[in-house]
Amino acid sequence: MEKRNIPIALPSMGQEEWEATREPIFSGWITQGPKVAEFEKLFATRHKVKHALAVSNCTTALHLALVALGIKKGDEVLVPAFTWVSTANAVIYCNATPVFVDIDLHTFNIDVNQIKDKITPRTKAIIPVHLFGLCANIDEINKIAPHLKIVEDGACASGAGIGDKPAGGLGDIGCFSFHPRKSITTGEGGMITTNNDAFAEQVNMLRNHGASVSEEQRHKGPKPYILPEFNMVGYNYRMTDIQAAIGVVQLKKLDTLIDERQKWAEFYTKKLSTIPWLTTPSIPNGYKHGWQSYVLYIDEAKAPMKRNDLMEYLQQKGISTRPGTHAVHTLGYYSRTFNIKPADFPNAFAANEYSISIPLHNKMVKEDFDYVVNAIKLI
Repeated sequence: MEKRNIPIALPSMGQEEWEATREPIFSGWITQGPKVAEFEKLFATRHKVKHALAVSNCTTALHLALVALGIKKGDEVLVPAFTWVSTANAVIYCNATPVFVDIDLHTFNIDVNQIKDKITPRTKAIIPVHLFGLCANIDEINKIAPHLKIVEDGACASGAGIGDKPAGGLGDIGCFSFHPRKSITTGEGGMITTNNDAFAEQVNMLRNHGASVSEEQRHKGPKPYILPEFNMVGYNYRMTDIQAAIGVVQLKKLDTLIDERQKWAEFYTKKLSTIPWLTTPSIPNGYKHGWQSYVLYIDEAKAPMKRNDLMEYLQQKGISTRPGTHAVHTLGYYSRTFNIKPADFPNAFAANEYSISIPLHNKMVKEDFDYVVNAIKLI
């Protein structure tokens, strides 16, 4: 088997994205402007929401979402224990307290059966994560805790959904990422979605220093030389028009890119589900997976080697892998600050230790997928 080199992820970008950057560069409008507005409109339409507001990345999107909801010191926000650290960090930015909830190992998403026991009078919101592109069970969360505001961490979930409802419109506010490891990318970048006019107005001001009107609105107005009012403390969390121009091109490819990932995810599942020490991804009926990542779970009691040894073996074969993500409660800051032990959230800890993400991206060809499967089967 001739050695190949297959990265864990590669953005699907090319000449069309390159050419799209010419317009904002030569127009002179580089920061948040008409291209951002175009990208927002297209994203809102695709995700069936009233408002989409572009920001600098998904972490700032989460922060703004919580600020718009009024989360503050003394409040508690429920977050899954197995997610990227930014989910919990955004709560800390608001001087609030993240309260961890364990996950369901079948989906890697928050275990809805454990939510009720975590709610206190201080609990104001919950951030269910659509991990790896699979939506969390928002309907069930609403039944369990109808009084809590729901911020969807859809960093991995552009184009995903449940039934005919896309991610981003399932809760009160949705947050998305356009990092290069995501299905579509603007390099860095994020998007906030909502059907709530008041939340959208708050976010629109907060992302632009708290200005009462955006730069584009001011420049198009009758008196562009008059500076706006600043009636709140805001942030500079804006997206550039160069990024948005790329985003417009990428978004038009989103469904095609996801359909291709779906095909190869099914290929992986068919070929790898017969291996007794591997568990392939589980998808509930009616869910549309975004397939940001294809994540396996290893039963080390049956496996011929430990997870990290398997990752090293595949690395030597030229196949890049990663753990699915990390158990946030085991990270230094969180374990020290909140005095949490790994065993306090056993499923999150198990996912931390035994999950493995294998390459799945739109730059791969059939020979790459065959190579990954054969390398795993030869162990």
